[in-house]
Amino acid sequence: MTLPIARPSVTIYTDGACKGNPGPGGWGAWLVSGDHHKELFGGEAQTTNNRMELMAVIEALASLKRSCDVQLYLDSEYVRKGITEWLANWKRRGWRTADGKPVKNVELWQRLEALVALHRIDWHWVRGHAGDPGNERADALANRGVPRVR
Repeated sequence: MTLPIARPSVTIYTDGACKGNPGPGGWGAWLVSGDHHKELFGGEAQTTNNRMELMAVIEALASLKRSCDVQLYLDSEYVRKGITEWLANWKRRGWRTADGKPVKNVELWQRLEALVALHRIDWHWVRGHAGDPGNERADALANRGVPRVR
């Protein structure tokens, strides 16, 4: 009898930022696994806050080298509800919202869905800018990712 191999556990905090919406934006993620910490950030010159919130989660999950048990903390109800509640109906309706409009950021939702399938994820919403240390760190990383506009 073979025992299942335990998945590594990782805690991830993500956030997005946008200076104007649309405008220059950034995403940030802080990953913690035992004594190991990783900071990720990036951005786009012309984007939206929702895209940056999605990119933070996508880039964090994409950085994992193998399947993990993930505790994921984010302040975006758009991302949390999108992946846990709305996605199945969007797909059933051919990537249309309940009122028949095309779902925004479809390519990002599809990337996120594929990454989510690789891991066991518990989604946790936290109030942004309310002093949660992980969220504050992710927010600072997201702001570092915002491209400097000249």
